[in-house]
Amino acid sequence: MRNLSRLAGRSRSAFHRPLQAFVMLFAVVAGALAWSAPAQAHGTIVGPATRAYQCWQKWGSSHTNPAMQTEDPMCYQAFQANPDTMWNWMSALRDGLGGQFQAKTPDGTLCSNNLSRNASLNKPGNWKTTTVGNNFSVQLYDQASHGADYFKVYVSKQGFNPKTQTLGWGNLDYITQTGRYAPAQNITFNVNTSGYSGHHVVFVIWQASHLDQAYMWCSDVNFG
Repeated sequence: MRNLSRLAGRSRSAFHRPLQAFVMLFAVVAGALAWSAPAQAHGTIVGPATRAYQCWQKWGSSHTNPAMQTEDPMCYQAFQANPDTMWNWMSALRDGLGGQFQAKTPDGTLCSNNLSRNASLNKPGNWKTTTVGNNFSVQLYDQASHGADYFKVYVSKQGFNPKTQTLGWGNLDYITQTGRYAPAQNITFNVNTSGYSGHHVVFVIWQASHLDQAYMWCSDVNFG
């Protein structure tokens, strides 16, 4: 009987070990999924394309092409500085700003949303532009359909030169703030301006609805 009891004890122990291992593995996988999900759940302005998105869209599949250095030097310097800026074009966010965008985003860091890993986006130079009229559309692509509390839209002042000057708050004209938008992968709204010509920066702030997350981007445009 004692032998049978010891055998039963060993059998129960042998059963519990793989069960415990499975439970631990499940917890690790679940934790990893919970951690990684927010990193995928973001978006950007695709029209007019932001600096990072434009570089990714044009050079992502050929980012080692030496032609980029002469054909698109601003994207080239961005890829050289940190390729992750372009691969993660959807994740230029900061948490908990509480609407204090200007106070917590120093001049010269607007295009990177004050993220050091995206500092290459702040550099002045010959960024590729999208041609727009005085009235144009802004399109957000949001992978996770967060929705928006609002968007704020600014345009660099006439006379500001994106090729030679770093963008600061004093270089911007405030254009509009939108209302709320329900969760959707694609959100488009119209922007009405006047008096602009040539190369300008369209600066957009997206206040996402699901958390206090603020996204900021620069899109280079040419007012035709």
